[in-house]
Amino acid sequence: MGFIRKFFALSIFLALAAVGGMLYWTNQPIPNVEKSLDFSIKPGSGVRSAARQMQAAGVDVSPLLFEIMARATGKAGKIKAGSYALEPGKTPLDLLDKLVNGEFSMGNLVIIEGWTFAQMRKAVDANADLRHDTRDLSEHDLMQKINADYSQPEGLFFPDTYLFAKGSSDLQLYQQAHMLQLKKLNEAWNSKAVGLPYKTPYEALIMASIIEKETGQKAERGLIAAVFINRLRNGMLLQTDPTVIYGMGEHYQGKIYKKDLLTDTPYNTYTRAGLPPTPIALPGLASLTAALNPAQSDALYFVARGDGSSHFSDNLSEHNRAVNKYQRNSGAKP
Repeated sequence: MGFIRKFFALSIFLALAAVGGMLYWTNQPIPNVEKSLDFSIKPGSGVRSAARQMQAAGVDVSPLLFEIMARATGKAGKIKAGSYALEPGKTPLDLLDKLVNGEFSMGNLVIIEGWTFAQMRKAVDANADLRHDTRDLSEHDLMQKINADYSQPEGLFFPDTYLFAKGSSDLQLYQQAHMLQLKKLNEAWNSKAVGLPYKTPYEALIMASIIEKETGQKAERGLIAAVFINRLRNGMLLQTDPTVIYGMGEHYQGKIYKKDLLTDTPYNTYTRAGLPPTPIALPGLASLTAALNPAQSDALYFVARGDGSSHFSDNLSEHNRAVNKYQRNSGAKP
């Protein structure tokens, strides 16, 4: 009986020691983590597979002990697949909580106001934190994939800074940016000024894209919008260079000449009346607002002063004087 008691006591002692050791291990910083360490857990991974994936990525944690800890805490079946970052000082228990809570490491992408869709797509394709499911899709197929009601993507994505879980699909980013642009456009449309020459929100989006490309001065966007709206109302050509440049496509090499203004394309507003067929860039909120709530002005013309601002004129005589003052004397194209 003495032997049995000693054996039983030894077993209890060993069990308590094991539990104590386990508790100590779970609350000690994971070694060899001097800077943030990225790793991923594949979809469908169990706790054992997840532990091995972490170890293979350089996380110095015992797969066996990690599995025991996860099962003992009832969290073994709650691990979420995705991309993570392990920071210095984190314990195995911290790591388990991170996996259970889905605290994914985040990537970001900045879409700039005034970019064309081609520029946006180039930035998306170059982002290493995204999964590139759209790289081989045509523009038409991409729009279908995100369930858009439009086949042409230009202008239909909101320029902003987007955060996303690393490893997520670029389709999700496109869909998010598209839905946000529609939301901003509809909000602006619902609070638009009366008497505007647009039949649809899409026409307002086209105008907003022209305003976006015509000026970087937010304070002038309302006046720029007023000029173009006044021209539409009076049956005048818009005569805006950015639409011509967009229609030139790859032929544009940084300068625009008189022959370019005379060469007809669907986007040449010197040869065709009204708005171009699509937006020419991704307009931001300020340009959307200006297109639908322009400044109160009778201006029909504007010319760049050369300092980033513009001179606005109500008639051609005044405009010609401004052109002579600000552009012809400097050798710039009127």
